[in-house]
Amino acid sequence: MKQVILADIRSNYNVGAIFRTCDGAGVSKVYLTGFTPSPVDRFGRQVGEIHKTALGAEEFIPWEVVSDIIALIKKLKAQGVTIVAVEQAANSIKLPDFVLPESVAYILGSETEGLSPEVLAAVDQILEIPMLGQKESLNVSVTAGIVLYLGV
Repeated sequence: MKQVILADIRSNYNVGAIFRTCDGAGVSKVYLTGFTPSPVDRFGRQVGEIHKTALGAEEFIPWEVVSDIIALIKKLKAQGVTIVAVEQAANSIKLPDFVLPESVAYILGSETEGLSPEVLAAVDQILEIPMLGQKESLNVSVTAGIVLYLGV
């Protein structure tokens, strides 16, 4: 079982693209934390940019807005879910060495800031996609596509 936690993703387009990838990759639930936009605004209206890039996938994937990411991590761990942050860190596991857990929740962080030290300290593993070119990182929605298709 795969789940996704989006932490402080700022772009509606990235959120929509990730929902579309989650649908294709068989993700069972998406959690939206921090300032990550949700597919429905506070007035109950569909967010156009998310809907456009998700092609409606946000209507099929269960999602939940969660205010406390650390509490969510603890809750999922108690349910036997392995929490994997996707981030560059000194103690990360490189993608080729990663062993896919049976039940996993991937945390994807802010496009500019990544994940907080507090979140990184709370997870079970940190997964890093090696960068072979000049740029330091990939777009968060591209990263989601890579990790969500591991083991498929």
